[in-house]
Order: sequence, then structure tokens, then C-alpha cells
Amino acid sequence: TVSVKWQKKVFEGIEIDVTLPPYVFKAQLYDLTGVPPERQKIMVKGGLLKDDADWSAIGVKDGQKLMMMGTADEIVKAPEKAIVFAEDLPEEEQATNLGYSAGLVNLGNTCYMNSTVQCLKSVPELKSALSNYSLAGRSNDVDQTSHMLTVATRELFGDLDRSVNAVSPTQFWMVLRKKFPQFSQLQNGMHMQQDAEECWTQLLYTLSQSLKAPTSSEDSDAVKALFGVNLRSRVHCQESGEESSETESVYSLKCHISHEVNHLHEGLKHGLKGELEKTSPALGRTAVYLKESLIDSLPRYLTVQFVRFFWKRETNQKAKILRKVDYPLELDIYDLCSEDLRKKLEAPRQKLRDEEGKKLGLQTKSSSKDGDVKMTDAEAPSNESGESSTAAQQEGGSSSEKGTHMTGIYDLVSVLTHKGRSADSGHYVAWVKQESGKWIQYDDSYPSVQREEDITKLSGGGDWHMAYIIMYKARFVSM
Repeated sequence: TVSVKWQKKVFEGIEIDVTLPPYVFKAQLYDLTGVPPERQKIMVKGGLLKDDADWSAIGVKDGQKLMMMGTADEIVKAPEKAIVFAEDLPEEEQATNLGYSAGLVNLGNTCYMNSTVQCLKSVPELKSALSNYSLAGRSNDVDQTSHMLTVATRELFGDLDRSVNAVSPTQFWMVLRKKFPQFSQLQNGMHMQQDAEECWTQLLYTLSQSLKAPTSSEDSDAVKALFGVNLRSRVHCQESGEESSETESVYSLKCHISHEVNHLHEGLKHGLKGELEKTSPALGRTAVYLKESLIDSLPRYLTVQFVRFFWKRETNQKAKILRKVDYPLELDIYDLCSEDLRKKLEAPRQKLRDEEGKKLGLQTKSSSKDGDVKMTDAEAPSNESGESSTAAQQEGGSSSEKGTHMTGIYDLVSVLTHKGRSADSGHYVAWVKQESGKWIQYDDSYPSVQREEDITKLSGGGDWHMAYIIMYKARFVSM
């Protein structure tokens, strides 16, 4: 044993195991003094003690007093704020850290409702409109059950954001069935599976009535501003030569599926054309009219329904079209728009192309070859038709946010899928893109992270999950 003097302290009775290298002895001193071995300078016979020296050559004697120099490490201070583990945080903070909201408990064939709620909840502007809704703001045109369903939707959205565990949508489900009794159908004592598209449509229609401000202005219709698509249609009777025009507002476009349709864009074109029978004044009888529609104003969120179900008389149920129809992560609907709307979109689209070109290091249309900057279409005082630049801010080509304009290009943000052979059976699941860019699959109570490249594989062609309703978010440019 030896003693070691360091600064004003003397450490007595330190044992040295001469069968081990001096580095082990230095480690003992580190525990006592806090001086790391590499900083220790221990005076012995012949100079400083080396880490790999031979104790027998050094000749240290029992009871010898050694001198050590060196600076100790700074003593680690206790954290000013106590460490809190994630599982000990309040549930609302856990949900925030998780990056996505909770799942919904299946109350018995309610996956159609759960998947609808998860998709619509992903629209922050809808959540904001609901958070501002109160009894005081209720319009006289809104019945009591519509008001109750709106409040239940707001509360359910809030519960999902505050929880990390699956939320039971009992109150929402009760009010939904009270408002729409068709969702209360029973079979063998159990509630039947329902069509998610019907739930989506009915819920959105109810919210459109409740969230409408008590004014006559269309700008006061929050749901229409978010999801409404204005269509301008040409109705023509080939037999009589009669022709008229119609306008209508819808909350979703239809992708009709036939043996000719392999891609969403083709299905949308089919969905904008159709036949109808009505009385012809010229012929004095019922005649067939052709109806061709174009989009006349764009929504912030574009919803598309794949028309996969049809009524099959043989089985007396909605049968399913399993055909594969591909859909993109980025959708451009410019060629589905009316001529007036296309003109409004020209300048924003050119601005978007210029911005993307700059990112790639390409020369843009707005720059000349000698480097002089030219005025872009967006900066010009008028557009190609000679109209004032304020025309681009009119309905269809602009956003409610000042200075931002739509481009006709949309990014996929949610997919509602169906697995099975009939709309009244099978299983519905929601796939939702988070603000972080991460995709989450909401299979009732169980959310799970998914890869983006797998989302477009939900296009059909078998018995796997296939897209039934998809939602895109508009891409804007600042001008």
C-alpha cells in the first residue's frame, strides 16, 4: 500500500496490484481525485509513471508516499430541470411528441366511420372552423341534431389530438345515427357495415350547413371554400340540336371505372361526361341529352371518389369493381378546367415552373440569355387576355390568403381504402399524410408508419386494400 499526495489532500492506504499495469492504479486515483489518467503526472524513481511500466523496475516500496499532479474534470452538475421520461409526460404532450394523433376504437363495424373521421381530421382549416363553432354562432337554419353532430365532431377531433391511446367515438357515433338513421341498420343483432362514401358525404354536408356564417355571402361557407368544386356543363341533345349550359357545385369528383380506364386522369374525364334523359321542348317528349362538364373553380382540397360499387341484382347488394386504377402523388387537373379558369392559372403555373427551374439550376422563362431579368407573366400588369391582373384573384384562381394563387396542381394527403368484395362488408382503413411528410395508416385503434412509395400501390387489382376516396391539397405560389 502507498499514500498519494495531490494538491492539499493525502490519500492513505491505496493498494497497488503489481501484477497489473500502472494504468489500473491510475484508474483507482481517478475514482478518488477526478483527475483522468491521461492528465495524471505521478513522480516515481526515474521520472514519471508510465501506463505500461514494470512495477518491479520502478521499485515502489510498501508505505511509500507518491506525489501526483493534474487537473480534475469539472464536477457534473445535476440538471436544473429534472429529467422526465416520455411515458411520464401528460398524455397531451405525449401525443404532440409522437407526431401523429391517436386511433379510433371500432365499436362494431364502424371502420367506415373511423376512416372517414381520420381523413377529414387531417384538414387543419376544417379543424380551425370547428374550433370557432359555438352555440351562439348556430344559424336558425341548422336543426338540433346537425348542431349536436357538429359539436361531437369538434370534440372528437380534439380528443384525438390530445390522446396517445385509442379514442372511443361513442358520443359521435350516437349522434351520427340519430342524424342519419340508415347507419343504425342491424343484422343478426349487430350493426351492419356501411358505405364510407355515404358517411363522408353526409358528414361533410352537415358541417357545410352548420359552419356557414349567418350571411348570404358564399365566402361565409367554410366547407364549400375548402372542398367545393364548381362545374360548368354543356347539355346537348343530338336528336333535336338543343343546347343549354348549367352550373353546379359538388364536394367531390367521380372517377368512373371501365375497361378503358387505367389511370385516375382517364377516370376523371369519364366522370365529367354522361347522359341524362329529360323532356325536350322541341320534340315534345323525353330525349337523351349529352352532358359535358368542366371545372370552373378549384377547391383548396380536391376529393375524388373511385366509383367502385354498383348494385348487383343477382345478389341484391353493392358489388365491387376490382380493376386496378393508378393514381399519382401529384395531380395536375389543368386540362379538366374551363377556358376561363385556364387563363387564370397560366401566370401562377409559369411562376411555379420558374421556381422549380431555379431549384434545378435551369434558366427560367423570366430571364433572358444575357442575364437581364424580364417581367414574368405574374408580374405583368395584365394577362394574355388583356384583363387586369386582379382577374387572377377572382374565384377559382386564388386563395383566401392574400397574394397566393392556385396552380391547378395538387398533392396527395389522404387515402381511404376498402378491402373486400362489397361496400356493405369488408374493412375500411385511412392513410393520412402528416405535416412532417410522414404517412400514417389508421386501422381503427392501431396507427402505424408507412412508406410513401407504398401509398400509390393501393390502386386495386386484387383483394388487398384499394383506394375508394382520395384527397389532394392544392399547391399555391406567391405572386
